[in-house]
Amino acid sequence: MAVEVLKFIGNAMLVIFALVDGADRAEIAARALAAAARTALAAVNEAGAASGALEIRCDITLHVGDVHYGNIGGESRLDFTVIGPAVNLASRIESLCGQLGKDLLLSADFVTESGIQCTLLGSFALKGIAAE
Repeated sequence: MAVEVLKFIGNAMLVIFALVDGADRAEIAARALAAAARTALAAVNEAGAASGALEIRCDITLHVGDVHYGNIGGESRLDFTVIGPAVNLASRIESLCGQLGKDLLLSADFVTESGIQCTLLGSFALKGIAAE
């Protein structure tokens, strides 16, 4: 399984878990979910609370979908990245974290792919994403 931190964008990052032919897609989804569990961040916050440090928060969205990848840009500036509707949808879902008071959101596609049990939070209109 290929896992790659593709990009740092300000205080955000884009990470991909490649789903190659023949891979156990449910296992890869489970590993992505385990990576998102952030037990290490909880330990840092617990230790910091004793000294009055501010809590460190992060919002994570897990989604599965097709992307296009490669060097994008012009002759003077190329950037290896992924683009496509799946990237846009993941970004829009992540923007709901604060509104919903959740630091981890899973797309319906991710839940279907992984087969995990989770709590449905509802359907939401997402900017620039057509409803299905």
